[in-house]
Amino acid sequence: MPEEEKEDEEFKYIVRMKNTDLDGSKPVTYALTDIKGVGTRAAEIVVNSTDIDPYRRIGRLEDDEIEELKDSVDDYSKEVPSWAVNRQRDPVTGEDKHVLKNELDTVLREDINRMQKISSYKGIRHERGQKVRGQRTKSNGRTGMELGVEKKLARAQAGGEEE
Repeated sequence: MPEEEKEDEEFKYIVRMKNTDLDGSKPVTYALTDIKGVGTRAAEIVVNSTDIDPYRRIGRLEDDEIEELKDSVDDYSKEVPSWAVNRQRDPVTGEDKHVLKNELDTVLREDINRMQKISSYKGIRHERGQKVRGQRTKSNGRTGMELGVEKKLARAQAGGEEE
């Protein structure tokens, strides 16, 4: 019994990494996916670059192993080919990098603003709140506008009142 209690004392229910609280009961690979900008493939690459068992619970890791994971997440863009990062050929710097957390939101907002400033097709669609990636709009994505059925009902009521 004392050994089990000792293990429970060492177990971290919350692991802090990249300003994110990770659930300590999840395996390392899946816990890393809670960081915005890190998907399952990126998490697997990060864990495989270290000597940590991917099926081990992240709450059971030692502090030096957690630091090793943090360093590996920071160096992710240096370890992988350019097609595996989420920011290829950055318009400002021209380099390939992997963007995480708040920086990801900022970069996305800047990209949309740039498209709107140059009045590209995508920028205009963003301004109008319409679909951007070529989806159909005739029968889908109708939130925030009048529907044809409502117009017919309004006409029928207006026509009935005139009689």
